Amino acid sequence: MNAPACSSAGRCDRDRRQNMKKLLMTAIASSALLAFGAFAQNTSSAVGLWKNIDDHTGKPKALIRITESNGELRGKIEKLLRDPSQDQNPKCVKCQGELKDQPILGMTIINGMKKDGNEYNGGTILDPDNGKVYKSKMALIEDGKKLNVRGYIGVPMLGRTQTWVREE
Repeated sequence: MNAPACSSAGRCDRDRRQNMKKLLMTAIASSALLAFGAFAQNTSSAVGLWKNIDDHTGKPKALIRITESNGELRGKIEKLLRDPSQDQNPKCVKCQGELKDQPILGMTIINGMKKDGNEYNGGTILDPDNGKVYKSKMALIEDGKKLNVRGYIGVPMLGRTQTWVREE
């Protein structure tokens, strides 16, 4: 069937413009929804960028990117948040083995963390300040906006916890 002919040229042009406007608005709205979905945070996972807060000073120390590969989490230092008077590219002078004297920026400090119910366990965390590697466990809190990261020796009671804040 053919579309009915317009009774006047002005009306046809106006109808076409309105249809195009509706189509354009639908396309814009659909694009916005898709973009939002692509950038929405998955707050049920520890994967993402985190700001770690020093448990002694209460000041931010670094941005750490946590990634997942084959069911295991790893965390790498992406940015150091240091006072301008401090060395901006410090080395891990107290680390042992292959990490000794390596730049802290870009260093993987979390290894082998696996999801275990509401926590992540079974991995390790390196403290670049003292060069020691600790057993570790992590738990998301406050609807995934924060992450409790505990490093310990032997049993979790013998350790310390930092609360990291999700950046993205």
